[in-house]
Amino acid sequence: MNFTLYRTNIQVPAFKTILCAILCMAATKSFAQHKPKMHFGIIYPLSTNGTHAPLDTNTLSIHLLAGVSAAERGASFAGISNIVRNDTKGFQIAGVSNHVAKQSNGALFAGFLNTYGGGDVAAIAGFANLTKDVKGLQVAGFINKAAHINGTQVGGFINKAKDVKGSQIAGFINIAGKVKGAQVAGFINVADSSDYPIGIINLVKNGEKSISLTTDETLTTMLSFRSGGKVLYGIIGLGYNFKNSDEVYAFEAGLGAHLFQSKSFRLNTEIVGIGLESFKKGDYFKTSLKLLPAIKITRNLEIFGGPSLNYLNTNSSEGLKLHKDYITTWENKKNNNIQALYIGYGGGIQFIF
Repeated sequence: MNFTLYRTNIQVPAFKTILCAILCMAATKSFAQHKPKMHFGIIYPLSTNGTHAPLDTNTLSIHLLAGVSAAERGASFAGISNIVRNDTKGFQIAGVSNHVAKQSNGALFAGFLNTYGGGDVAAIAGFANLTKDVKGLQVAGFINKAAHINGTQVGGFINKAKDVKGSQIAGFINIAGKVKGAQVAGFINVADSSDYPIGIINLVKNGEKSISLTTDETLTTMLSFRSGGKVLYGIIGLGYNFKNSDEVYAFEAGLGAHLFQSKSFRLNTEIVGIGLESFKKGDYFKTSLKLLPAIKITRNLEIFGGPSLNYLNTNSSEGLKLHKDYITTWENKKNNNIQALYIGYGGGIQFIF
């Protein structure tokens, strides 16, 4: 009995030792199979992956000039360009450009250009982002271009997409097909359908455009172009003031919204900046918040009018004489300007097409 116990005590440690060795060997083999691959170099093929680089998947890539790989699963850094033949997961940073042939999931940062097949990605470039179907954010100094985007495009000059679910924000112009969201442009929005365009001119295929003739309490008479979607629209106009002798040339720009609509009546609100100019001395500028009930006379003809709350800023004697009753006034002595709040009114007629 003692002999048997003695043998068992020796066999158990031996069994544990062998089992531990087997597990260690398996773990070592598994680690070897999934060992992170790092890629360092100057420019293809002068790198640690050599001529095999276009076939390799890396977890870290750092290149002085440009790197080439099949796929990336981490971070990539290049002085000029990162070139990936398939897809990426992580972030790529390049002094000039990133080029991902297929999907990119993560982030792309380039001093000039990002081109990628699509994916869930934030792409930021100094000049342009070019892609197909993308979910995420595009920010470029000049242009963003995508076929379909679910997210936001922010372009210094232009954004272009076929379909947008989200927002387009551009310094000058947005161009899109169907937009479910907002278009915000410094000047022009173009779309097949867009209910919420925010721009001075909005050329929406299924929206509304009109030419209007309006006047207000100062006898500033405007010929204006209104354009937009089912809810928001832009306003731009030129005109003449019939009270002044010098500051007679008028201009306006603003935004409006259809608050309520029926077959024969609707209620609009507008915020408009109006200026008078003599092209000599004196400045006159007012910002007006208008509430404008409108009645349709025919399918294409509408009359409208209502009250306005106005903020006036002028250093012109003619400008001050245009108004008599103010809610309040105050003077900016540094610029020799008079500022004031007052209640006004206005209305007009417009042809809708």
